[in-house]
Amino acid sequence: MTLRKLSVAIERWPIAGSFVISRGARTEATVVVATIEDGDDVGRGECVPYARYGETVEGVVETIRTQSFAIAGGIDRVGMQAALPPGAARNALDCALWDLEAKKSGISVTERLGMAAPKPLTTAYTLSLGTPDSMEAAARAAADRPLLKVKLGGAGDDARIAAVRRGAPTARLIVDANEAWAPEEFVSLMRACANARVELIEQPLPVGADDLLRDTERLVPVCADESLHSAEDCVALADRYDAVNIKLDKTGGLSEALGVLAAARANGLAVMVGCMVGTSLAMAPAVLLAQQADFVDLDGPLLLARDREPGLDYRGSLVSPPTPALWG
Repeated sequence: MTLRKLSVAIERWPIAGSFVISRGARTEATVVVATIEDGDDVGRGECVPYARYGETVEGVVETIRTQSFAIAGGIDRVGMQAALPPGAARNALDCALWDLEAKKSGISVTERLGMAAPKPLTTAYTLSLGTPDSMEAAARAAADRPLLKVKLGGAGDDARIAAVRRGAPTARLIVDANEAWAPEEFVSLMRACANARVELIEQPLPVGADDLLRDTERLVPVCADESLHSAEDCVALADRYDAVNIKLDKTGGLSEALGVLAAARANGLAVMVGCMVGTSLAMAPAVLLAQQADFVDLDGPLLLARDREPGLDYRGSLVSPPTPALWG
């Protein structure tokens, strides 16, 4: 009997241009890949450490490595849920274990979950934060995409969203403020979004400062992102938010994400399945989860200068389910 072997690697993928949100700009995506070998079978999972949640690339790598003996000893996904808290490290390991199970058994993750055959999905395409003029130009360049996700940053967002609407008059719009709105500007900026026919606003207020949402008319549905990490959060957020953004790097993998989705539905919340900026390996398990989503935001590879091979098949904004050669 061979022992399973765990390895971990840091990869850097250049971003096409730059990716700008309210917290800053990046020109490359740094991802961590966990690989579990069991004889001739190999499972992989990708995660993106995020400083907003106190994560570093080095810290996530070290956390993954602490599980080497557990992996060699045959720990399963349930055991991994108990061994590590939600976050990027557990995501990489959880997804690698799902992939390994599929490779060893010949039974796809879709079949294991009892899902119908997955279908191609329309993903949002992200426009970075910038000046109104630059964002209008970016919107014009992407105006043929059916769903645009607009990064906002606080003061001046009324002009930014109006400019995007001018640039893409027929596209559906969602916006993501990444906690950047001040309470005193919330009503006016939400009104500006309503005027621009925005369908959803992600995390406008900082985590812990969102009680305002409970008592203020929401002209546009509001989605929790940074405020949501676990299934338990869905209960606490239901009186303030209309939707939640489920990301595998926050939940700690597909296993927990499935529970979060069920909890969201049970509490009357709409669901977005989102991502960090990563490669197709990170998006692949999320595409399966997103089969049940109201909004899909899995455009990470579209923001890169190049993607891994084989990757997901993107045709414009339509993303197809993963092939076994990639994941699952």
